[in-house]
Amino acid sequence: METVPLFTNDTIVFGILMLCLGIVFYTSSLQNKFWKSFYTYVPSLLLCYLLPAIFHSLGIIAPEWKAFNAEGVLTPQQSNVYYIASRYLLPASLVLMTLSIDLKGIFSLGPKALIMFITGTIGIIIGGPIAVLFISWISPEIVGGIGPDAVWRGLSTIAGSWIGGGANQAAMLEIYQFNPDRYGAMVLVDIVVANVWMALLLIGIGKNKAINNWLKADTSAIESLKQRVATYTENISRKASLTDLMIILSIAFTAVGVSHWGANNISQFLSDNFEVFNDKSSSLSSFTSTFFWMVTLATLIGILLSFTKAKNYEGAGASKIGSVCIHILVATIGMKMDLGSIFKDPGLIAVGFIWMTIHAILLIGVAKLIKAPYFFLAVGSQANVGAAASAPVVAAAFHPSLAVVGVLLAVFGYAIGTYGALLCTILMQIASGG
Repeated sequence: METVPLFTNDTIVFGILMLCLGIVFYTSSLQNKFWKSFYTYVPSLLLCYLLPAIFHSLGIIAPEWKAFNAEGVLTPQQSNVYYIASRYLLPASLVLMTLSIDLKGIFSLGPKALIMFITGTIGIIIGGPIAVLFISWISPEIVGGIGPDAVWRGLSTIAGSWIGGGANQAAMLEIYQFNPDRYGAMVLVDIVVANVWMALLLIGIGKNKAINNWLKADTSAIESLKQRVATYTENISRKASLTDLMIILSIAFTAVGVSHWGANNISQFLSDNFEVFNDKSSSLSSFTSTFFWMVTLATLIGILLSFTKAKNYEGAGASKIGSVCIHILVATIGMKMDLGSIFKDPGLIAVGFIWMTIHAILLIGVAKLIKAPYFFLAVGSQANVGAAASAPVVAAAFHPSLAVVGVLLAVFGYAIGTYGALLCTILMQIASGG
C-alpha cells in the first residue's frame, strides 16, 4: 500500500487520464517529421498505458494508498476509476466491437490461436519451477521458507493469476494457505511483471509486420477478416446523427446492465445450488466470478446483436465508440503500474521476470515453428497473463473486430486456470525442495 498521492479525487484522476489520452491522440495525428518518426517506433496505445504509469510513479495519482480516517486510524483507500472502466466500459466496448463480427471469418482463423494459447499456458506451468530452480542456485533464501511462509505457496497465487485470473488466484491462496502478511509481495510481482510484459507486447504491435516477416507467418486469414469488416463498414458508413449516437450508447449500456444482472444471478444461482462452487479451493470456484460472467454475457449479447439490424450501427461508428472505451480502460490499467516498484523486493521480482521470460521464449519458439502471426502470440499470452481484462484490449489493438478472439481465449484461461496452477505449484514445490 502506498503513500497518499497528490490527487485522490477520482474526478480529477479521470481528468488526468483523459488528458493523457488527448495528448497521445493529438500528437499522433500531427504530420510533422518528429511526431511521425516518434510514433513509427512508439505505438500510441503503449503511450496511453505508459503516461498514466509515469503519473503514478511520480506520486501524482495512484490506484490505492493508505490514509488516516476521521477517527485517526490508518486505513486502506483506493481509486474506483479502474473498477468503473473494467465493469462498465469494458463490457460496453465488447458489445460495440462485436456488433459487426464476422463469425465465419473468426472460425476461419484456424487452430493457431488455440495452439498459442495452450503454449502460453505451458510456458507459465514450466516457467515457474525453472525460475525457482534457477534462483535457488544463486540465492536459495529468496525462494525458501517453511510452512505458510514457503515462497512456493505464494508463487502458486501468481500461477493462478497468470493462467486464469483473479478468481483462480484466490483459489490458489485458499488451497495452499500462504501467509496473508506476505501476500502483498506476491501481488506486487504479479502486477509489475505482468504490466511490463503487456508493455512489451504493445511495443511489438508497432512492429507487427516486421515480426510477422521474421516468423514467416501467414496472416492472410487475419487480413481477409479485417478487409471484410472494413468493406462492410465502408458500404454502410454514414454521417452519425445525434440519434445514431444515442442509440449506440443505449445498446451498449443496456447490454452492460443486462450482463451485470445476468452475471449476478448466474453467480448467485451457482453458489446457492452447488456446494462445489462455494469451495474456494475447488477448480470450479472460478465460475462464481461475476466478472467472468459479465464479460462472457457482454460478448454473447454483441454476437447475438450481430445477427440483427443493430449490426448496421457499425456504419455510424459503433466500434469507434468501443475503441474509446478500450483506450480509457488501457489508461486505467496503466495507472496501476508504478515503475519504481520494479526495484522493490528485487529477488522475487527476478523470479517473476525469469518466469515470464520462459513463457515468452516458448511462445516465440512455437510461433516460429508453426509460422503463427504475432497477433496469435500476443493474444494467446494475454489470455493467460492478463485474462479477460486485457486480452481483448491487446486483440482490439490489431483491429476492433478481433477483440472477441481475446475474450474467447480468456474464457479458456478461466476454465483451466486452477488446474494449470496446481500442476505448476507442485513442480515449484519440488524445485524449491519444499
